[in-house]
Order: sequence, then C-alpha cells, then structure tokens
Amino acid sequence: MAYDIHSDVRFAPLEVIDAGKLVDENTQPWWNQSLALVNDSVARIGVFLGEFHWHKHDREDELFFVIEGSLLLDLRDPDERTVELSPRQGMVVPKGIVHRTRAKQRTVVLMVEPASVQPTGD
Repeated sequence: MAYDIHSDVRFAPLEVIDAGKLVDENTQPWWNQSLALVNDSVARIGVFLGEFHWHKHDREDELFFVIEGSLLLDLRDPDERTVELSPRQGMVVPKGIVHRTRAKQRTVVLMVEPASVQPTGD
C-alpha cells in the first residue's frame, strides 16, 4: 500500500486550522498532513484505511487520538496485543515500542509527536 504522507506544515501560528476541510477533501486510503508546530512537536491529521507497516521510533513518543471511526493499534510492548480506540479515545505509544496502526473502516486520527519524527519509523 502506498502512504500519502505530507510533512510540510500547513498552518502558521494564529491561522485557523480547518482540519475537517482537509479530511473531507482527501480521497486517499492512507493519508496524513502536518497541521501545525507546537513548540518542538507537530500536530498531524490522518485518514487511515487498511494497515500501516510494523515500525518503531527510537527517540520519539507518539499520541494517536481518534476523531472518527475506529483505530486498531497493534503493539509489541513486550507482549503482543491490540488496542482498539474509538472516537474521543487516544493512546501514547512510547519511543522504542514496535507498533502498527490498522483501520477496517475510514478513520480520522489526530497525531501529536516531536517534529523530528520520521512518520514511517526509524
């Protein structure tokens, strides 16, 4: 599966962030866009349908917060388990934890992570 990942920051400080419009205009099954920088972190909005590959981030924690749909978060932490997140639920995946995200239906997720993160993993 191809991932449509945009690391360019779309909105400047004091600019209204219309994430809903970006999501509504998206036609890709796996897409995300950096919205804004907040200190040393970046807020991203994503649309997920299907599964991302297993990966980890050696230096960065990641927050996944579901806005619409249902996100499956597969973890190897040290046990292998899956957590299902519903709208208005989130989870922080600590640095170094091998994980992947999956969605059986179109799911919209807000992610917050250090701006240094490589979205596809280290």
